[in-house]
Amino acid sequence: MNFPAELKYSRSDEWVKMLDDTTALVGITDYAQHEMGDLVFINLPVVGDAVTKEVALCDIESVKAVSDVLCPVTGEVAEVNEDLADAPETLNADPYGAWIAKIENITDFEELLTADEYKAYRNC
Repeated sequence: MNFPAELKYSRSDEWVKMLDDTTALVGITDYAQHEMGDLVFINLPVVGDAVTKEVALCDIESVKAVSDVLCPVTGEVAEVNEDLADAPETLNADPYGAWIAKIENITDFEELLTADEYKAYRNC
């Protein structure tokens, strides 16, 4: 499995790419997409919505089940990856290129893991 070193990770299997001190892209990890299986639908968040760390950002349906994607940070949804609405399987093919949402005005992200810490946490 792939865990890019420049990203931060949550224990609930989301990644965070900081764009500046208060803005980041959020997606699901390679581990998460692998565990979920083939993804068939995503219920994207809404631009302008306030999001809270460890509370559902959106949900994803796979051939196995529907799973919540927990927001790894607290802030506001600035943008969503609309391409995923028509092609949720992109999260399987390119989990680190297929971001779900851009979050701005981030206030809570201190407990994120480094790539090595996440890899050790998931025993990968």
